[in-house]
Amino acid sequence: MTSVLITSDSHGLTKELDAMKEKHDVDLYIHCGDSELEFDAAELSAYYKVSGNCDFDTRYPDEEVLDLNGLRFFVTHGHLHQVKGNLTNLSYAAEEQEANIVCFGHTHIAGAEKIGNQLFINPGSIRMPRNRVEKTYAILSWESSNQVQVDFYTLDSGKVEGMSYQVSL
Repeated sequence: MTSVLITSDSHGLTKELDAMKEKHDVDLYIHCGDSELEFDAAELSAYYKVSGNCDFDTRYPDEEVLDLNGLRFFVTHGHLHQVKGNLTNLSYAAEEQEANIVCFGHTHIAGAEKIGNQLFINPGSIRMPRNRVEKTYAILSWESSNQVQVDFYTLDSGKVEGMSYQVSL
């Protein structure tokens, strides 16, 4: 089983980033921006990370493309792709990179949605969630790259009831 932890919009939190690493032994950790930490902060050491609109360290890239066990990830914060309006620009950017998993933040709204051949995952926010009370992050897992599972978690109570998605790619 391969798994990836995806978080975003932690806005200055540090011990929570460490807690997620301690709680989950995954193959990859992704932070979709707005950590508000320095690029080389110890708490972010295990994470692939991108720049959000509240990150001012210029060492952060705007996006990352990662390959892991049959899946290609496009990681960005989302503000440069106007994700608060719709996912069209983000979809085009991910398609240019031939990515089938699109990880983003910015809206603080947790969710997973398959559109065409792409799975969009917004882990929500572990600091200031919108549209729900739970402060969330996501874990994507798969044994075969054509069937994936997305589960949403909180630091306090584990899996979020009713927020698990199984998707065929």
